[in-house]
Amino acid sequence: MQAVGIVVEYNPFHNGHLHHVNEAKRTTNSDIAVAVMSGQFLQRGEPALVDKWHRTKMALASGVDVVIELPYIFSTAQATDFASGAVQLLEAMQCTTLAFGSEQGSITPFLNTYHLIESNRTLYNSIIKETIQQGKSYPQALFTAYEQLKQLSPDAYIDLGQPNNILGFHYVEAIEKNQTVMRPATIQRIAAGYHDAIDTDSEIASATGIRQALFSGKSLKQVTQYLPEPSIDQLVHWQENHGRFASWHSFWPLLQYAILRHTPQQLKQYADVSEGLENSLIKYARTSSDFEEFMNALKSKRYTWTRLQRMLTHIYTGITKEQLHAYSSPTYIRILGMTAAGQQYISKIKKSLSLPLISRVAAVNDPILAIDLHATQMYQLGIQQFSNKKIDEDYKTPPIRY
Repeated sequence: MQAVGIVVEYNPFHNGHLHHVNEAKRTTNSDIAVAVMSGQFLQRGEPALVDKWHRTKMALASGVDVVIELPYIFSTAQATDFASGAVQLLEAMQCTTLAFGSEQGSITPFLNTYHLIESNRTLYNSIIKETIQQGKSYPQALFTAYEQLKQLSPDAYIDLGQPNNILGFHYVEAIEKNQTVMRPATIQRIAAGYHDAIDTDSEIASATGIRQALFSGKSLKQVTQYLPEPSIDQLVHWQENHGRFASWHSFWPLLQYAILRHTPQQLKQYADVSEGLENSLIKYARTSSDFEEFMNALKSKRYTWTRLQRMLTHIYTGITKEQLHAYSSPTYIRILGMTAAGQQYISKIKKSLSLPLISRVAAVNDPILAIDLHATQMYQLGIQQFSNKKIDEDYKTPPIRY
């Protein structure tokens, strides 16, 4: 049985994701799709729309065969660490190929880009440092350095101004640096861009566009054309049980408390809190009435919205920069769910796995897992701001069998 690995958040699983799963299996001639999926908090630094169990069910009903969890320390990290954690887990799951979606749609430019940057690393880093000193954000500095390096060679390179290309580059980078047996492949992203709003004339919309529609007052019925039926079922189930979807807007009272209970010096222990941001955090948390007002006050040219949200995620969950950076590699594989074919694949490989396989967490003592369990508790606390029903807790939830 040949397995293709995919890195996902499924926030929520939509028709574009369905295309990706189907194409990943077809183009790599794979029997099994293994998805490594973020848990309750995501790489953009925000709580997931619905919990990981609902999102796992969406995936298993739509062509994914095994869902494993990307631990919090990777799922909420910058792109390099996010990709490295995901790649190492998929390699441990003995996937032959990692297939990611991209605007580029061809793998050769990704490989060219990686080798261009690696062979000019000293120059690349010096341009980044110089650009940051000019007041640009880190992502802007990366882009500037890359554009200058491209002038050194006529080869085909990717557009690193595109969000899926950026993540794809980091997957390729992690594959090359970890010298994995698993090789990269890419699937052309179709129709909607990563940040695009929904288009009523299409059946493809970005997860961002779907979330924006839901949070701006549109009903689930108004976005069903962009979602496979299993995703609709799970979103309806969540809404019937909890009334609304998770967001920083609904978590705001707890986030505000988490900030204001600290002194400026204490806030500096969390990742990305630097250069006086601790004072701004307290100042604007005191005066802002909601999350949007707070973020608009805090935002600057130097700090992207995503970086600020990741920083706030760590403050909210109470995870310090020491905890976040204590481990560079996953220490286990945690199964969230599997189909019958997925279970057959796991039975085939489990004796030769390089990492221990976890299906039930109660008997496991692992510091990375302990952070995940804590993050789920904090997610649950946020849900309780608007719902009197508990989500499925980690200790009580076995892997989903579909």
